Amino acid sequence: MPLKVKLIVKISLSAVKKQNRLDICYFCANNNLLLDSYYMYKLVLIFFCLLYGNTAFSQEKLSPRLSKGLSKALEPNPGGLDSIPSRPSKNVVKNDKANIKDYKIITRENDTIQLDTTLSIYKEYKFNYLRKDNFDLLPFSNMGQTYNTLSENFKSNALLPSFGAQAKHFNYMELDDIQYYHVPTPLTELMYKTGFEQGQVLDAFFTLNTSKQFNFSIAYKGLRSLGKYGHILTSTGNFRFTSNYSTKNKRYLARTHIVMQNVFNEENGGISDEDLINFESGEEEFLDRSIFDPLFENAESTLKGKRFHLDHSYVIVEQDSLSSNKIAVGNIVSFEDKYYHFTQDASVPFFGDTFITSNISDKVTLESFYAEFNVQYSNRILGAFKIKAGYNDYNYGYNSLVTLNNQTITNRLLGTVTSFGGSYQKSIGALDISGNVGLNLTGDLKGNFLTAEAAYAFSDDLGINASVNSNSKAPDFNFQLFQSDYLTYNWQNNFRNQQTKQLALSFNSKKFGTLQLDYNTLDNYLYFAKDINDAVKPNQFDATVQYIRAKLSNEVRYRNVALNNTILYQNVMDGDAVYNVPEIVTRHSLYYTNEFFKKALFLQTGVTFSYFSKYYINRYDPLLAEFYVQNTSELGDFPRIDFFINAKIRQTRIFLKAEHLNSSFTGYNFYSAPNYPYRDFIVRFGIVWNFFL
Repeated sequence: MPLKVKLIVKISLSAVKKQNRLDICYFCANNNLLLDSYYMYKLVLIFFCLLYGNTAFSQEKLSPRLSKGLSKALEPNPGGLDSIPSRPSKNVVKNDKANIKDYKIITRENDTIQLDTTLSIYKEYKFNYLRKDNFDLLPFSNMGQTYNTLSENFKSNALLPSFGAQAKHFNYMELDDIQYYHVPTPLTELMYKTGFEQGQVLDAFFTLNTSKQFNFSIAYKGLRSLGKYGHILTSTGNFRFTSNYSTKNKRYLARTHIVMQNVFNEENGGISDEDLINFESGEEEFLDRSIFDPLFENAESTLKGKRFHLDHSYVIVEQDSLSSNKIAVGNIVSFEDKYYHFTQDASVPFFGDTFITSNISDKVTLESFYAEFNVQYSNRILGAFKIKAGYNDYNYGYNSLVTLNNQTITNRLLGTVTSFGGSYQKSIGALDISGNVGLNLTGDLKGNFLTAEAAYAFSDDLGINASVNSNSKAPDFNFQLFQSDYLTYNWQNNFRNQQTKQLALSFNSKKFGTLQLDYNTLDNYLYFAKDINDAVKPNQFDATVQYIRAKLSNEVRYRNVALNNTILYQNVMDGDAVYNVPEIVTRHSLYYTNEFFKKALFLQTGVTFSYFSKYYINRYDPLLAEFYVQNTSELGDFPRIDFFINAKIRQTRIFLKAEHLNSSFTGYNFYSAPNYPYRDFIVRFGIVWNFFL
């Protein structure tokens, strides 16, 4: 097929080095990463701050949380963190002075959650690769692949665009995913779960307080799974190191973390349209999924990143019996370096024409440095105030220029952004109010957000929470600039900021459950879709997308039998041509719990029914690592039934599940995305084991 271009030129990095301020690069052999020398001084600065900060500073939250019992999330266990339920935990350590409630998990926002070694239905929901409830996510066939999103929360306080390759970021741990710890004795947790065909995931964690003032933790989650289909091997790793320090008088406080992550996937494009007929037939010869020929078997994708983060503060004026005022100054320093790399040993027609026919190599990097100075003021009558000034330096791009159809596509988006923000929190009896605001003051990336929230507790059983959020943010970097050895995957755009607004209301009752409603409007909505030439391109919607959600979560219990329900209704009132979600997503678990052998064994067993209605589910593009809109194939409308037997012996939780056991008798019409079948029936085993000294 002839190339429909007049001139195609790829210029090497050396030819444009001066123009794009790309100096001599340093090669990090251990992580296979390129670091711009312009940023090397920042890396040295952060290493110094991490070493110094462990003996000096931290951050303290100056105001209380929203009223107890008023969960801001839809699930009884928000944020994927555990909390102590009504059924008490026994003392689990040899040290008589230590109690299970003394083992504390601390979030980035300084909320404290007690360690939970009990077994509940929410532990069953979270026992997966992501280690969080994935009610609104539809996994692909192999563990460690991507997920199709069934529902999306557009509430955001982000001021800067994301890197892109969003399909690779489900297991990528962001700032809010990192937790800090305070424990009276050393604590170890091991999590293991079997994979598909060959492989497993193991998450090993250890934390220790060397004194009451200093804690550190080290953890690594590793996965390798072959999968049932051809060429979909996955291999991922997440290394985390954290430290948490406070002086005896609590005036100097510090939290730091180092995170290094790697997500590797073999990509196959799914099975061909011809094989879809054989897959849906259910004939015995096709139940061996490895016999299907995928669309290609020579592609791999890798997302790697590392982050160094320091958050510290000093209390200048401390509250006491004589003063109701508290003043603290704080500082945040964070450096993150990541890249996404797509490779093929030879081009395939699936992605179109190419510059070259072999050794396809598309690699994009992002280096970002963030520094913040903040001042916090707290008064018992007025509440808690915080103002902050931030500085961000970013460098996104490629090591080449592209000239296509007489148009030159640059290789770098780089610049600096200064920002200003503030927050406020106050409790007045049973009423809690809070607000958060941010604005980019200078730089090419404009952005702002505003969040206001109020919560009121009518009683210990009933509460209400209302919030409003407005956000304007520049398009993700891969919408603005993308380069590839495939011709149609080259663009440079100047899209407008995407603007989102959300109005949310939730009712929370321990007896009746949680009901949450939200109404969202999306202006200048950004999305990927195929154009008239069948090429995947970024697009911006000129009209407004209007999107509503209503979600009910509750549990009905009679003696040892319980029915746990989660029902989500959503509707895209305007803009369903560019934004698609299923109208109904539902999950119901009917289960039995009891204690045996003089309460030495706690048993939980039951079935879970999951379902989502048929809709135009998004397609997956493995080169972009993004999902894109399609309006030709309606998929869904298939039930998923799981049978599970879980047990707890002391601090060991054992999980055994028969997943999708109905796959052979409800029809082979189950897909995670067009051309990507969902998982067949499989039995998997796992364990979570806590050790206390």
